[in-house]
Amino acid sequence: MELLEIRWHGRGGQGVVTAAKFLAEIALEQGKYFQAFPEYGPERMGAPIQAFTRISSSPIKLHCSIERPDIVLVLDSTLLSTVNVAEGLKNNGLIIVNAEQSPQEVKRSLKGIGEKKIKIFTLNATKIALETLGKPIPNIPVIGALAKATGIIDLGKVIEHIRDSFGKKFSSEIVEGNVKAVKRAFEEVKSD
Repeated sequence: MELLEIRWHGRGGQGVVTAAKFLAEIALEQGKYFQAFPEYGPERMGAPIQAFTRISSSPIKLHCSIERPDIVLVLDSTLLSTVNVAEGLKNNGLIIVNAEQSPQEVKRSLKGIGEKKIKIFTLNATKIALETLGKPIPNIPVIGALAKATGIIDLGKVIEHIRDSFGKKFSSEIVEGNVKAVKRAFEEVKSD
């Protein structure tokens, strides 16, 4: 795998930073090189934030924010009207959005895509999280959508990592809720 750059957009409290690190941990388990780091603005619950993940089969020598991502993940669709989430997205890039809207509706609302060929995926990750975990934290469902949309991570490896890493910190009910969330997202994500 050549260098893959992923930019995450969300709001404080939605698990954006945790998701970026979670994806990097899975890359590590697959023998890949990685970076995962946040970029905070005003550090408060609900404030827009970004996080970044780089994955590569060779050492990564870059140490900066990601300005030309291959993939953009948006954990809060309200950001679509206030943040240019598609800024710098490479041609043939991919955007996954936690939204009730269809991929086509989201595509029409995006700024900055111009004539770029991009693929849009949507899922209602917040609804999935509420129904499986009882909390509106969409990060793990979005990772399930990423697994389906890209194939860069295997769903089985994601589930294994949830059980291994979350099992050390949380009850079996929370662990299995996250497993259900990631499986549902994998099945429910839609593309344009």
